Amino acid sequence: MGRYTGPSCRLCRREGIRLFLKGEKCYSQNCILNKKKKIPGKLPKTIKKLTGYAIQLREKQKVKRCYGLYETQFRKYFKIASKSKGVTGEILIQLLELRLDNLIYKVGFAPSRKTARQLITHKHVLVNNKKLSIPSYIVKVNDEITLSQKAKKMDSVLKSVESAQNKVIPEWLSVDYNDLKFKLNRIPARSEITTDIEINEQLIVELYSK
Repeated sequence: MGRYTGPSCRLCRREGIRLFLKGEKCYSQNCILNKKKKIPGKLPKTIKKLTGYAIQLREKQKVKRCYGLYETQFRKYFKIASKSKGVTGEILIQLLELRLDNLIYKVGFAPSRKTARQLITHKHVLVNNKKLSIPSYIVKVNDEITLSQKAKKMDSVLKSVESAQNKVIPEWLSVDYNDLKFKLNRIPARSEITTDIEINEQLIVELYSK
């Protein structure tokens, strides 16, 4: 499956919620959901109640689109989570949250996950002082992530960091906004993870377990 190249806002309309795919625009009055709330495309005359399967599918699509993943990538994370010790749904969320592109976005070094992926693929991110161009890299405990000297001077980065000063940073992360670097202190419990959207991971587990 190729990468989705259509309007990001169309995905938000399809799921009926803000997926925070376009940074600050999602928080402003210019958000598409303030203007168009209907699902894109031609709607049937009568809308039937969603079946259990449809509810599970929409939950999976919502999470997958929020994190910007292919179906193959998302299924891979589920397989890893299902084979690991612990609660499958919780481990799945941990894997998604500990992706390098997500953490770059989470600490405020980029306005969106898409922009964070661009920083990484353009080799503007260093992990333990080594350039890394893999957005899907799962950050490990005590890994230190910093931006390149060139990235530290980018207007988009500086603007994003300025907006991030009011962010509440979880205890499992340490962030230095002066030097634009952060460190993963420990693997967070599910109860410590706050996500942009409300996630019911159990529905995803039920979907893939059929």
